[in-house]
Amino acid sequence: GSRRCSAKATQPFKVTFVEEATGNRTEVAVDPATFPLGHIGLEGSVLDIADGAGVEINHTCGGVCACSTCHVYVQQGGGSCSRATDNEEDELDKAPAVSPDSRLACQCVPNGTQDLIVLIPRWNRNEVKEGH
Repeated sequence: GSRRCSAKATQPFKVTFVEEATGNRTEVAVDPATFPLGHIGLEGSVLDIADGAGVEINHTCGGVCACSTCHVYVQQGGGSCSRATDNEEDELDKAPAVSPDSRLACQCVPNGTQDLIVLIPRWNRNEVKEGH
């Protein structure tokens, strides 16, 4: 498929990550000028932002849209995000509990025009981690 380059944010915006399992909310102020982006997933993606902010989202394939482990729900601000590619839709088809808000965090790139609320589903935990 064609790799459409998604419009990265050019202005500061806010992403609130909500962990369904714990109810923890992490507010991340994303300023594209200073925020550490480009480490994982598409540059400026929800996964990239989470990674830079120390918010854990499971990503078995390393953020290359080859699995569905980074499935999240973009509950607010989804309209400002890149549209899902066919590739992403194919992977989401394999994810549990898919909803209209479902996105792969590694592919979902917000353009900064809206603040986001991203729900990290309770089953999106790294099963390897032991103890709490």
